Amino acid sequence: MWQIVGQSKVVSYFKKCLETGLLAHAYLFIGPHHVGKMQLAINVAQALNCQEDKPPCSECNSCQKIAQGKHVDVQVLSVDSNLEKNKSTNKAEIGIEKIRQIQRAANLPPFEGKYKLFIIDGADLLSLEAANCLLKTLEEPYNKVLFLLLAKTTKTVPPTVISRCQQLTLMPLAVDEAEKALIDLHGVQKQKARLLSTLSKGCIGWAISTLKDKKLLEHYYEDREVILDMIHADYEERFIYATRLADQYKRNREITQEVLKGWVEIWRDILLIKTGINKAITNIDIQKRLEQLSRDMNLCDIRYFINDILVTMINLRKNVNARLAIEAMMMNIPERAQVKGGS
Repeated sequence: MWQIVGQSKVVSYFKKCLETGLLAHAYLFIGPHHVGKMQLAINVAQALNCQEDKPPCSECNSCQKIAQGKHVDVQVLSVDSNLEKNKSTNKAEIGIEKIRQIQRAANLPPFEGKYKLFIIDGADLLSLEAANCLLKTLEEPYNKVLFLLLAKTTKTVPPTVISRCQQLTLMPLAVDEAEKALIDLHGVQKQKARLLSTLSKGCIGWAISTLKDKKLLEHYYEDREVILDMIHADYEERFIYATRLADQYKRNREITQEVLKGWVEIWRDILLIKTGINKAITNIDIQKRLEQLSRDMNLCDIRYFINDILVTMINLRKNVNARLAIEAMMMNIPERAQVKGGS
């Protein structure tokens, strides 16, 4: 069975492809983190190599091996384990040598399955050389070989690569749909399911991950608490935080961008409450605290500060001085929040 949740159109598309035998040689799955891109890729690999009549069965030897990452004909190039650093930009990326290894493997026929599949998790992190190298393979596809490219956005995937792939977009689930899936498929209690589906913003993979690893949710709460603390902090504390975040940026830019997204989420919630749209907030478990903050702030100040955060995120992508950019953002936290927020 297809184990991906809430992507019925995409699943229907692949079912039809399997029935007709009309498969593209390369697919590009687009969608945010935890939306289900990897699960879809695994399901496609299972469906193409399943040993039963109604693929993917998820139970045959082939399906089980693929799910466990042990099938010799299904290779995953993961951004978690194969990242390299660009010396000029210090940006994490997938280098050309990894793609060359895939090309050598693609020259060989399937060993134990019907198809060979190469899953590139992070097509938006391909170096220019790696993307150009991959392009040659995509232009001259091998028989019984499929490439599945996963990316958050098409903005940083070379257009030449995009044009040679069948593009499919995976959208986050509606909160109600994610909540129902957590209850029905994972036995989560309703109140917790509602919280996780809301915090995940419909990217159910994150919610499921928190069930397996409680530290993920703990880290989320810790990062959120620091953001709230900064609202009431003095300038010295804010500058210390800015220095720490800038140092983190030098080590891992993606993590720092995720932290700043957390800032946007908190302030977006405050803005929504200020404008009376309470039902649309993400951090429903701390709604009362956010309501107090919204009462103590001016609407324009909230809007301007959200823009400051977004500008900081953009500037960091342009390789400006990280410490100065984050310090400037911290200086612009609305003063009324600092004065009245604790009352």
